[in-house]
Amino acid sequence: MSTEKKLKIAIGADHAGFEYKEILKDYLSNYEVKDFGTHSADSVDYPDFAHPVAEAVETAAFDFGILVCGSANGVAITANKHQDIRAAICWENELASLARQHNNANVLCIPARFVTTSLAKEMATTFITTDFEGGRHANRVNKISC
Repeated sequence: MSTEKKLKIAIGADHAGFEYKEILKDYLSNYEVKDFGTHSADSVDYPDFAHPVAEAVETAAFDFGILVCGSANGVAITANKHQDIRAAICWENELASLARQHNNANVLCIPARFVTTSLAKEMATTFITTDFEGGRHANRVNKISC
């Protein structure tokens, strides 16, 4: 029996990101994933899902968050209102890697209308498995909070 702790991932989306969220939930089944909604493709307001995901990560109940909406702007802006959240919009795998390595980002924001599901999966894996480099980047990250 493994004693290794499973990473906990909080995930949420608005209507534009609903399909991708469902795909990512299945894809990330080897992690402990909690779905914060939405639960259909019916029109909703993205802050209703971005705030709970951000709060779950901010309180350390979850290790990372993933938010999906059409452009990722709305969910990123909302999540970044939380003091200890560093939400990063990523549309290429290298950006997901750099967001973790250099910015210690803890919420990945995916623009469903601008990336394929394959790329969304790749970015999620990269984001979750990439470590923060620390060093000179730690000083910069420590200056982010107000």
